[in-house]
Parts: sequence; C-alpha cells; structure tokens
Amino acid sequence: MSQPFILRDYQSQAVDASLEHFRNSDNPALIVLPTGAGKSLVIAELSRLAKGRVICLAHVKELVEQNHAKFLATGSQAGIFSAGLKQKTSSAKITFASIQSISANLDAFNEPASLIIIDECHRVGMEESGQYQQTIDHFRSLNPKVKILGLTATPYRLGSGWIYQHHYHGYTRQCENPFFKKCIFELPLQHMVKNGYLTPPIHYDAAIAHYDFSLLSESLDGEQDTDDIALNELIHQHPRVTQAVTEQILQLSQDRQGVMIFAATIDHAKEIVSYLPTDKTALITGTTKLKQRDALISAFKAKQIKYLVNVSVLTTGFDAPHVDVIAILRPTQSISLFQQIVGRGLRLSPDKKDCLVLDYTNNGYNIFQPEIGEKKPTKDSVAVQIHCPECDFANTFWGRKDAEGNVIEHFGRRCHGLLETPGGEQQCSFRFRFKRCPVCHEENDIAARQCQHCAAKLIDPDDQLRGALNLKNNKVLRCSGMTPVISKTDKSLKITYHDEDGVTLTETFRFSYKKSRQSFNEDFGRRIANGSHPIEFDGLDEVEKFLLYLPAPDFVIAKKQKQHWQVTAKLFDYQGPYRKANQLN
Repeated sequence: MSQPFILRDYQSQAVDASLEHFRNSDNPALIVLPTGAGKSLVIAELSRLAKGRVICLAHVKELVEQNHAKFLATGSQAGIFSAGLKQKTSSAKITFASIQSISANLDAFNEPASLIIIDECHRVGMEESGQYQQTIDHFRSLNPKVKILGLTATPYRLGSGWIYQHHYHGYTRQCENPFFKKCIFELPLQHMVKNGYLTPPIHYDAAIAHYDFSLLSESLDGEQDTDDIALNELIHQHPRVTQAVTEQILQLSQDRQGVMIFAATIDHAKEIVSYLPTDKTALITGTTKLKQRDALISAFKAKQIKYLVNVSVLTTGFDAPHVDVIAILRPTQSISLFQQIVGRGLRLSPDKKDCLVLDYTNNGYNIFQPEIGEKKPTKDSVAVQIHCPECDFANTFWGRKDAEGNVIEHFGRRCHGLLETPGGEQQCSFRFRFKRCPVCHEENDIAARQCQHCAAKLIDPDDQLRGALNLKNNKVLRCSGMTPVISKTDKSLKITYHDEDGVTLTETFRFSYKKSRQSFNEDFGRRIANGSHPIEFDGLDEVEKFLLYLPAPDFVIAKKQKQHWQVTAKLFDYQGPYRKANQLN
C-alpha cells in the first residue's frame, strides 16, 4: 500500500503512541489534537497500518466523508456505512460509518474488528442504551480484545467531566469511571500556532456592545438545547445591541474572506441576517433541510457567500479553511465548546494571516487556557498553578488572584500527579481539602461517605449540622472570622470564633500537651494556604509568625458543659445547602 501524504511530526508521534499503547494494553486510549491538526490523517495512517478489520465512527456525515476521503489518499479502498451519504457498505476491511447508521444495523457486521476509532469522542455517551455502547458491546462480543481509540480536540464534557483518567505526562483527571483510561498523546493549541500549523487567533476587544447572558440559568452549558424562550426574551430586551454588533462585524470584516457568526436562537439568527447583505449571507439551523444545507455550505466554501450565520450546527465536522472571522453571539459555559467554535477559523489558507475572533457574550475565555474540569466556583475564578507539597506536581485548579497577580486562594481538592509504584501508576494521595476520619484519623475527600482507609462511616456534615441544631445543649456558629491570641505564660493559643451577629465561641490549644498540639496541627497547620503549604508547628513561636494565615472553619459546633461551651467539631471546606457566613443575597 502506498502513502502519498507525509505526516507532520506530531501526527507521526500520535500514531507511534497508539501503536506502543496497544502493543501493551487493551484499554481504550485517547489522542487529543486541536481543531485543524489533521486528526483525519492520523486516522488514515492507523487504519492503513492495522492488520485486521477497522471501524471508524463519527457522529456527523461530514466527518465520515472527510475521514474516508483522507484514507483514500493512501491509495487503498474503504467502505462507507452512512444513510446520510446514501452508502451502506458493510463488508470492506476498512469501514467509515456514522454511529446512527451502524448502531441501527449491527446485524450487518458479523466479522470481528481489530480496531475501532471514534472521532470527536468527547460526544460519546457510554450509557448502556446508548448508540456507542451498543456498538462497542457488539464488536467486543466478536473480539473481546478489540482495540478502541478515541480522538478529540476537547476531552471534556460539561455535564460529566473529563473523558479519560490518566495522562501520559504523569497526572490524573478527576472523573468517575471514564470509558477512556488513558490519554496517550496530546498536542497543545499554542504549539500548533507557534509552529505555523494553525492561523493565529486575534482576540478583538469588541466593546461597542455586549449581551448580558449572566442573567440566564446556571444550567446553561452550550452543549444541550437551551431555553429559547429565555434567550429570546433577553435578546429582545436590547434590540439595538444586535444591530450595533452586526454593523461592527460588517465594518471589521470588510477586507476579510469568510465570516462565521454563531447565534443564540433561530429568532436571533434571523435578526442578524436581516442586517447583513442579502446576496452574501446564508442561514443554517437545525431545521435547514440537508440538501439546502449542503448547497449553502458549498457556496460558502466557494466564497460565493461571505457571511454564514448558524445556530448550534457548525461547531464540529465543518471545514472551510478560508474563514478568517469568527463572531460569537451565543452564550456557553463550556471552554471546550468555545475552543471548538474558534477552531473553525484557525485552519491555514492562502492569503490568510490571522483569524479575527469577536466575542460579544462576555464569555471571558482564553482559547489557549486548558479546561479545568469543573465549573467556575466564583465569577472571578481563573486558572492557577498549585504545586503539590508531597510530589511537587504542578496542578491546574480554579483559583483567585489579587491585583498583583498573586494567588490568594484555590479550589483544588486533590493532587492530580501520577506516581510510579511497584503496582503501576497511582494518583498522588495528597489532598488540599479533606475530611478526617474520626476512627483512624486518615484524610478522605470532603464528599466521601465512607473512609477509604478503614471503611468506617464518615459523618455527613449536613447531618452533623442538622443534629446539632436540633439538640438543646448544642450551639452552631456560622463562622465569619476568628481571633487567635497567644499566651506565652501557659504556652497556649486561644482562638475566638465570631459569627455575623457578634456571637462567639472559644477554644484553647495548649502546646505543652502533645495531643492538643497535634489537634491544632491537624485542624489548622495542615490547611495553611488551602493545604498547599502545610506546616507542622512544634511551638508557639512558630505559630506566631502565621497567625494571619490560619484558615477559619465554615461552621463551629459546641456543646454546653456546665458554665461554658466546649467546641466539639469544626467544619472546613463545607459544601452543602446551609448558608456559610457572608453569603447573604
């Protein structure tokens, strides 16, 4: 078989990583390549090298057709199984199929496959009744050792998190039972741009007008249908915004080749179209008939149409290299979707120097910023780097910075570093936030219900608060701050906890006693700087230097003991329905 195309260095590295992985493992693997990096060429080369039968899956016909065409460039033949492309060849050694068509016709595939490749695999839903799971189960029944490789530019789903667990660079992702066990190769978008493989994106500060989508429900994720009624109502409250935005797009794109505009709703898209040149504009939505859609896309690619307005249909599987303006007029809480949208304009093309990115939604995303894997905990959260004090792995967490750029807090819970052990790779056990087991005193995740060390039942903080509130001789203080005072005479540290109304509780740690000193270190020393710089204090002289940095608990629980209240529990890192201090609406 011939290979008329030449792979780029990183494409060859991705192929080699796949071959190496599957020589040693049957676990599903993942390759992450930015939009425009040429995933179809990697798919073609792996399909060419495979000794057995290969099934290549995609969720839209455009990707099926594109991947098939790239494979034909190897000089070999392959079949297509896609109702949308009006071809259903099931006997070819290499088959490019749409997941919708193949999952509905699994009885046509009775020969075992050695390799299954899934393009845009971040869309894979592995529910038992799902199309991907049914298809994989079918081919595993024919060959239990079938290799499964996924490719995507964005390995994250807003609803369920990361789609893989371990990364070949030596860290782990916070996810539950992901289908893909390991990311075996990843290429940063910055590398692609820096080395001339992609067009540089130019973020233009489009300050003339913005949509305030922050008023919408927090369930908005950009990957599922959003409440069109709420969106339309918000957009129609500001009728001049859309016109002003569209006029600015026209002005900034005068000398540009192709403009893609991403609208929030169909009504919104129609309004945008009404302000654009009729003979140079096309609108594509989910209701556009396939023949008309194909004709409009062809006209756009041929530059007969300059402005292509769409609603949630051209974020993936669309390739028009000449696009040099991306205008985002729709909201999303997903950095992944934002990267997919911008990626439509980053492919190389003649006479194209850069791609203008116009974001009118105040998304505030940086296309080069990695996905954190969790929803922003606060509006001012940014990606921060926090080193693990045990293994020194540089974690990327959501956090907050001051005006000088210093990290003032982070929201990470556990180190993501991977350690080599005799039993294989294991995640670093260090926790920045934790819940201590009352039986064995070991640290557990703050949401754990059972100790992972001794299997003892962990007290649920909500049950603890509810129980204390219902008991006559208990007091629950919603802590808004604390005042530590050192007494060098009796070698003690007295901490006064304050609530919002001036009520206080006090607790004394006597450093002459090992147990009291140990209790202070477990509660406070271990949590210095959000757990990123734990300190084991031996004496009050050391503590005195860190009085300003002692972390305050969210709740303090005390029990009446004759003439005083004795602190019995402190809740740190609380996440639940009870309001914490300073959270009044």
